[in-house]
Amino acid sequence: MSNSNDFKKNPVVEWFGDSFTNLDPLLQDLHQQGGKLTGVVTIEFGIGVSGLIGRRLANKIGLPVLSGLSKLEVSISHSYGALLWSRKFNDEKDMVSVFVPHGTFPDGFWSETTGPLALKVGVEIRDGGWFWIQRQIRFKGIPLPLWLFPSSHAYKRVMGGLYEFSVTFTLPVFGKLVSYGGLLRPERAANSMGVPI
Repeated sequence: MSNSNDFKKNPVVEWFGDSFTNLDPLLQDLHQQGGKLTGVVTIEFGIGVSGLIGRRLANKIGLPVLSGLSKLEVSISHSYGALLWSRKFNDEKDMVSVFVPHGTFPDGFWSETTGPLALKVGVEIRDGGWFWIQRQIRFKGIPLPLWLFPSSHAYKRVMGGLYEFSVTFTLPVFGKLVSYGGLLRPERAANSMGVPI
């Protein structure tokens, strides 16, 4: 359980400010306490050329390259003022994203940097859900037109007490390249001896 000082230092709580309480209570708890979610998601690819591009993209970012059902583990935590997401498909390699907050909700954004690429994403709260809004892509500090790169449409929300995750990558003209989504449930917390509580 976080103490009051941890709560004040939480980058998600600080970035959303008073609007943090507009998130579903289960999303609030996940981002205050951190945790691991597990479940099965469906991987889908576009048709024809879109699917070929989608599989190349999937391979580069660590997604399964076969359509169908896949096991997914998502771990969410905070470190040094950043939001950390770790995703693991089918018990294979972790995909780790580090999001650094800038400004505050609703006009602020989160930045994610991978090598020479840096993404800026905002957030909209819809019916208690968290929806990422892609705002800008930079390459070595130079802004690039969004239409040159696949855009992501991603959200997390609570459905029937479970966490629904959905991510879709699209490209103008080609449409959907690849998507994954499904319902995840929180792993039970464990005490210091590793016994579920």
